[in-house]
Amino acid sequence: MSAKPSEQHKRKEALTARIEWHYRDSNRTYGSPRIYNELLKEGYRVSERTVGLIMREKGLRSCMSRKFRVQTTDSNHDLPIAPNLLGQNFKATRPKQKWVADITYIPCRQGRLYLASILDLYTKEIVGWKLSDRMTTDLVMAALDQAYAAKKPKKGLIHHSDRGSQYASKEYRNQLKKYGMEASMSRKGNCYDNACIEAFHSILKRELIYCNPKFKTKQEAFEKLYRYIEFFYNRKRSNSTIGYMSPARFEEQYYRREA
Repeated sequence: MSAKPSEQHKRKEALTARIEWHYRDSNRTYGSPRIYNELLKEGYRVSERTVGLIMREKGLRSCMSRKFRVQTTDSNHDLPIAPNLLGQNFKATRPKQKWVADITYIPCRQGRLYLASILDLYTKEIVGWKLSDRMTTDLVMAALDQAYAAKKPKKGLIHHSDRGSQYASKEYRNQLKKYGMEASMSRKGNCYDNACIEAFHSILKRELIYCNPKFKTKQEAFEKLYRYIEFFYNRKRSNSTIGYMSPARFEEQYYRREA
């Protein structure tokens, strides 16, 4: 007769199963720090080192980023440039106080795509986004309109972007004015001035694009981006900068405190 598994062995098996579940549930994007924090929320008493060791034993590795860059900023224009009101101060004290915006390239077998995103610096939520096969003013306007319709911010919100012609266009500047937003733009050639939204685009590419085969069609790209941004990133993915909560949970906690 074989010996019965010890209690310690049973606990490790249960822990391993839970680690594997979180790894699969995150589409293979979570490493040991995030899985460790998810386990803490569930009441497990375990160290991050133990989680890392079990993940290595099981060959569970989070997706690694690859360098891939397409130029998406056209700052070679004579349009007005807004002052840099943000000044690399990425801290916000409440939602709808500071938004950052950018465009990034999305590879697709059917043709090039561009994603315009707007991120709230307090909640880290993507409050507006649009996808198009053309990098135009209409693209960034659509993302801005979506963000405003969803959040209805009060006047005085700082909207920061790079110096791209889309954001410097008369149409976009007028829309910011209509919504009562203050335009802010990065200094020339300084990528760190808009680091937070660029970091989001890097995360998206690492977790959604580089981990999977290239999108076959533009429709597939849209559907997978929609699921990633709206359901995974905004509502589920734990973010280390906001206490390993999702943006939606962090915002909900803020308004509960303020009530």
